[in-house]
Amino acid sequence: MHPRFALRVGRTAAVAAAAVALAFLLSEPSRAQTPPATPPATPPAPAQTAPEQSAPAPAPATQPADPFGEETTLAPKPIVYIKGTGNWDNAFETITAAFKKLKAYVGKEGLKTDGLPMTVFTSTDDTGFQYQAAIPLAEAPKPLARADISSGLSPEGRALKFVHRGSYDALDNTYEAITNYLDDKRLEAKDMFIEEYVTDPVGADANKLVVNVFVLVK
Repeated sequence: MHPRFALRVGRTAAVAAAAVALAFLLSEPSRAQTPPATPPATPPAPAQTAPEQSAPAPAPATQPADPFGEETTLAPKPIVYIKGTGNWDNAFETITAAFKKLKAYVGKEGLKTDGLPMTVFTSTDDTGFQYQAAIPLAEAPKPLARADISSGLSPEGRALKFVHRGSYDALDNTYEAITNYLDDKRLEAKDMFIEEYVTDPVGADANKLVVNVFVLVK
């Protein structure tokens, strides 16, 4: 049924019922003059009790913010490393290729690792960089027979720690923030910085990295 037709049928029935009731009252005047009986008192409605309120759910625990500019002291560790050069356009590919080779060597030689893989940037300019892709070891290795892999110690000294989360390309934004931080604090950095990879750069998604950046300061 159409909505307008349903509305019209309801109004006609109401008018007819009112006419019948009026005719009945006029035909019996005595009944019309009899005062209506007093309706029984309506018992009071029972008091409504307020619903019990459940205890509020505990707020979810908030994860502490990553340290940005946390002071620390780097201790030297035995490392094996591959050194090389690269340019910023394919920095991630250059570094991961070096780590693939280095990890294969560490596994083949049965060397015991002790720490996260890291890249030590020993020199940089607008277009490229010199680096050492390194893996820390539990103890100094025996003399190495390969010319492309070296052993030594990781950098040591006073440093500031900065944490980056996200893609490797977005590290440029983190480094810009680090530069501003150093300027604000009037700190002078050494010509060396370190990227320590919490997520393994070889197998991790390049867009979901966690990288600790250590800047050695004077």
